[in-house]
Amino acid sequence: MTVIVGLVHHERVHLGGDSAGVSGLGLTVRRDPKIFRNGPYAMGFTTSFRMGQLLHHAFKAPKPKGDLDRFMTTVFIDKLRTCLKNGGWSRKESEQERAGTFLVGIYDRLFAVYEDYQIAEPADGYEAVGCGGEFALGALHATAGLGLPPRRRLALALAAAGHHSAGVCEPFRYVTARKRPS
Repeated sequence: MTVIVGLVHHERVHLGGDSAGVSGLGLTVRRDPKIFRNGPYAMGFTTSFRMGQLLHHAFKAPKPKGDLDRFMTTVFIDKLRTCLKNGGWSRKESEQERAGTFLVGIYDRLFAVYEDYQIAEPADGYEAVGCGGEFALGALHATAGLGLPPRRRLALALAAAGHHSAGVCEPFRYVTARKRPS
């Protein structure tokens, strides 16, 4: 289920996401968004709507400070782990905690958070996750040097994923992270 796409453009992160809720061969178009803002962050999730609801409504997103790489891998992830545990979403497999996958944009930095809580920052300045992620990545790569506005690139990536993946559907939604404070 899902495609969440993100890209960095002119010192801001832009995200787009679909509305599919998939279970087996069933598909429900969901009204609740998979992408949203939480404090200074733009976020978009895959894996579970429950995890997304916790990220959106229960996660008290910490204000970034200092070295952003260090902050994201320590303070941000520690708060995230606590939120997901308290909300009943985090699980343990072979003595290792697991959660889900989502994109998070803060100012001009785009990160992917994976189920083992690792933080990844794409060198290309764009990323896509979910069952339609590979199709969206192809579209983002193909449009990288064309000078298109970010919303258009995201729309093309989402359309490619929707055309090729049974787990992706419209309506597509968009959100942009806040600018870095001066």
